[in-house]
Amino acid sequence: MLPRLIAWGQERTSVRAMLLTSSRTDPNAVVDIFSDYDIILAVKDIHPFFENRDWLEDFGQVLLVYRDPIELEHGHERFRYITQYEHGMKIDFTLWPVQLLKTIACSSPLPDELDGGYMVLLDKDYIAANLQLPRYHAHIPVRPSEAIYLQVIEEFLHEATYVAKHLWRGELMPAKYDLDHAMKQIHVRKMLEWRIEIDHNWSAKPGAYGRGLQRHLSPDVWAEFQATYVGAETEENWQALFGTLSLFQKVATEVGRGLGYEYPNDQHQRALAYLQRVKSLDRKAQSFE
Repeated sequence: MLPRLIAWGQERTSVRAMLLTSSRTDPNAVVDIFSDYDIILAVKDIHPFFENRDWLEDFGQVLLVYRDPIELEHGHERFRYITQYEHGMKIDFTLWPVQLLKTIACSSPLPDELDGGYMVLLDKDYIAANLQLPRYHAHIPVRPSEAIYLQVIEEFLHEATYVAKHLWRGELMPAKYDLDHAMKQIHVRKMLEWRIEIDHNWSAKPGAYGRGLQRHLSPDVWAEFQATYVGAETEENWQALFGTLSLFQKVATEVGRGLGYEYPNDQHQRALAYLQRVKSLDRKAQSFE
């Protein structure tokens, strides 16, 4: 694919530079046949590429495309085509005007898009040659302050009250959204990532959406986390809720210990008592009394 991309860019005078970024340029990343090709095209004018997407067919039969709107970076317009091809390849094309590449080549530090890793595939005007070398620091979680640590805990416990309310009402979809997305994908994932970073001196890249959690976590923690994903029955979702709370408290306590913060156990226990009251509340109840 790379020689094909380079040859395509060489044949077009409007394309002045081409860079490969993301996982395929990160020496520590796990790459397989589904790993995207993340390509930055520095062109004379991005608008012809935005207004007509026929050029995407040069790399195969397009199956589906998501197009970002044109946005500004350093005062210059840019956009992205996320392209899935029928032959299985996925290429994310980011279109930059040449002037944006010049600006970034003269600035410090590199944006995350390049600091995560890049490879210059084509550089007709020797602009990319001035880019700094990547440090591979992008997308590594940063050490939270105590205020942020406590905020994540309180938000997590608050989301649990929504899960309980929806389960009591028999509302499956919002209950699953709050449990599996708001609580786990956002708050539990963040706490697990902090736990991983403590073990790796804030140098590990867990990956987007928790992709690398299983690889970095101990088997027992992963098994406990995995067990919180259940089906549609109300009772099993109640058990998943309480299991998620238990896991979160354990991991967050370890994170707090590693950071020198104290987990708010009193707040956790009061929230847990409230959730248990909701679970035991008669479905026809008119009040909590």
